[in-house]
Amino acid sequence: MRRHHFDDLGGKEEENEINLTPMLDVVFIMLIFFIVTASFVKEAGLDVNRPDAPVTESKPEDANILISINANDEIWIDRRLIDPRAVRANIERLHAENPNGSVVIMPSKKSTNKMLVTIMDASRLAGVYSISIADDTR
Repeated sequence: MRRHHFDDLGGKEEENEINLTPMLDVVFIMLIFFIVTASFVKEAGLDVNRPDAPVTESKPEDANILISINANDEIWIDRRLIDPRAVRANIERLHAENPNGSVVIMPSKKSTNKMLVTIMDASRLAGVYSISIADDTR
């Protein structure tokens, strides 16, 4: 409802109002422009979620082949530092001693996923397909 004010001379004076419709039109046009021109980049890669559970189904102490990765990406098998190229040979040797054994990998939270995948690939190449990943609680 518009209010009209009368000045002293008896004439009508219009109240000044701000019309927001053109401003909203411009805002919506700009919004559509930014949505249409935005480029959405899909990064190639694989999302890996490491387990955070403190309790796992199989304890690392009961596992047949325990492989640990520390924060510096060093690989430890049976309390020995192992070169990444020798992981497959060590797994083959330990698996030959106990064919029903499985591999349990304990990566540090600061280790890289590349080293984890390297060990998993070496295990599969050694013929061990039962691979578990345990949480490193250190």
